Amino acid sequence: MNAEREHKHLAQTDRHIAELKKDIARQWQIIEELSMGGQPLHEAISMLRLLKDHLRIMERHRQSILDELRSDRA
Repeated sequence: MNAEREHKHLAQTDRHIAELKKDIARQWQIIEELSMGGQPLHEAISMLRLLKDHLRIMERHRQSILDELRSDRA
């Protein structure tokens, strides 16, 4: 891929990662609120796990983009 397209892809991935981090923080708030209200937590915790998994995937994807950019420079 060309470097310009990879840089755009990297920026998009960075935005997705930032959004996922916000979503994870919000999910923790939801879990706290449910816990304080004595509500079941199973679904909220499952959602948190999914968000964290997605974040890990996006972070690996980001690293692969960086690796590609570095290899293009070499």
